[in-house]
Parts: sequence; C-alpha cells; structure tokens
Amino acid sequence: MSLRIILKRIGFLVLVVWAAATITFFIPRISPRNPIRERMAELARTGGFSGQGMEEVIASYSARFGLDKPLLQQYVDYMSGVARLDFGVSLNKFPKTTVELIAEALPWSLGLMLATTVIAFVLGMLLGAVAAWPRAPSWLRSFATPFVLFMGVPPVLMGVLLLFFVAFRLKWLPLGGAYSIGTVPEFSLGFILDLARHQILPATALILGSVGAWVLSMRGMGITIQGEDYVNFAEHKGLNGFTIFRDYYLRNALLPQVTGLVLALGTVVPSAIVTEQIFGLPGIGSVLNDAIRANDFTVIYGIVLFITIAVAVMMVLLEFLYPLLDPRIRQEA
Repeated sequence: MSLRIILKRIGFLVLVVWAAATITFFIPRISPRNPIRERMAELARTGGFSGQGMEEVIASYSARFGLDKPLLQQYVDYMSGVARLDFGVSLNKFPKTTVELIAEALPWSLGLMLATTVIAFVLGMLLGAVAAWPRAPSWLRSFATPFVLFMGVPPVLMGVLLLFFVAFRLKWLPLGGAYSIGTVPEFSLGFILDLARHQILPATALILGSVGAWVLSMRGMGITIQGEDYVNFAEHKGLNGFTIFRDYYLRNALLPQVTGLVLALGTVVPSAIVTEQIFGLPGIGSVLNDAIRANDFTVIYGIVLFITIAVAVMMVLLEFLYPLLDPRIRQEA
C-alpha cells in the first residue's frame, strides 16, 4: 500500500473526527438551555442545593467550564481538548473528567461487545454458509431458521424476556450485576466464573438479536458464490465437498462480511449500552444513563463523540486490513 493511500485514509479519519466534534460542540449550544443552570436547578429540586446565591454559583461554574467565553474561543478550546482526548469535566461527578468515567466503564462494555460480536459473527457465518450449501444435510441447514426468527425481537426486549423467565422465574442465573454482591474483584478462578455467570444473559440477548442478520447475509453471499467459475472448476476437479466448502466457498463468501462486521458495530453499540442498563452492568451504558438523568451534557456528548471516533478508527483499520485478507485487491496509487 502506497504512502499516498495511507495519508488519504488518515486524512479521512481526521475529517470524520473534526465533523463529529464540531456537531457535538454546536448541538448543545443551539439550545437556549444552560447546562450549568439545569444542573443547579436539579440540585435545588432534589434538596441538594438551597437555591440562595444560585446566580453566583452559575457564573462561577460557567467561568470554570469556559462557558463565559466567546463562542469562537469556546470552539477552539474544545477542539484542542478533543485533539488531546480531553472531552471535558463531568458536571455531575466533578472533578472527574469524561475520559476518566469512560476509562472506568470501557473494559466492561468492551469485553461484552467484543465477545458477543465475535460469537454472533462466527456463528452466523457458519450457519449462513451451511444453509446455502446444497450438499449440506437438510437437518443441518434447518439450524439457521430459529436464529432468523429471533431477528424480529430487539436485543433489549430479548434481554427483558430472558431476565424474567430465566433469572426471575426459573432462578437459573443472576438477575443482574457484574458479579455477586459482597464479592471482591480479584484475578482468581472463582471470581472469573462468577463474572462469566453474570454475563451469560446479557451476552445471550445480544447474540440472539444479531445472529439472524449474519445468517441471511452469508446465505445470500453463499448462493452468489455457488455460480462462480472457481467453484465449478473445483467441483469438476473432483475435490471433496469439505475442501470446496472451506477453501473455495466459505473463504470467498466471507470477505464482504468483514466490512459488514465493522459497520455492524454502529448498531451493536447502542444495543449493548441499553442492555447493560437493563442488567445493571457498570459499563458505558450505566455512565450514559446516569449522565442523562443528571443533565450531565459534557459526559453525554463526550461518550457520543468517543463512540464515533472509535467506529471511524475501526473503519480506517479495515481499509488497511482488507488487502491482507484478499490479495486480489490492489489499491490504486
């Protein structure tokens, strides 16, 4: 890959980040609502603030967060902060920064999303490929049908159903939480097993909600691959069915799905965030929900910008990875 292509992709990433940061900067400022005033009013309503001298407090906090500066100066300060990965200070959990809150919650969300996305992708690819392969037994191809039917149930509703029937009624698994109450997090087999037990239901909800889409996508691609010349040539050479399925059929049908894997993260992230909240997991979803309830605008828009940047980075990495997956691809200089 030429240096020009690499610089072009990096420039695209910078452009996306700049556009996302600019939108997240101007959206809250279009509204006439003052985030500092909203937070102070919330404290006054809940009894955490007497209300006396509120204007002085609002002016002090506005100066602390730079809201008293001209709009252009605020924009310059905000963009310089984004360049340093500084998304501002939390209004609700001052003096903690948005980056600190994200860093505390990210391992929980990242572990859940990576595990469920990979499992759903691999399972969907295999079931979809088998469903389209004419030599596969009919009983094996029928395995894909239930997962396709589950597509009609959103992961959030699936999580509620699993929580009610499996955890509440049958009591097979915990109702929620990342680990049992009273357990001290440590690197031990007992804690890992307890942690995994609490992740089964949220992971199952996300997997069941996404496998069906991969099955249909892979099945459609597999049907297209069957008519290709290299597949017909392999069959005429007398190669056994498993070799044709693995080397000529599955590998070529899998390549376009890699692009869909990264694009799917845009839909997996919102589902995972809401699912975390349902099961009480200390991930990005819980941080975002707390920020919404507390009118913590800096954390809300910081998380949105962070997710946008993460997806954009993965898309650029895919551009660099794709030629390695398919040697037939040649980037034009």
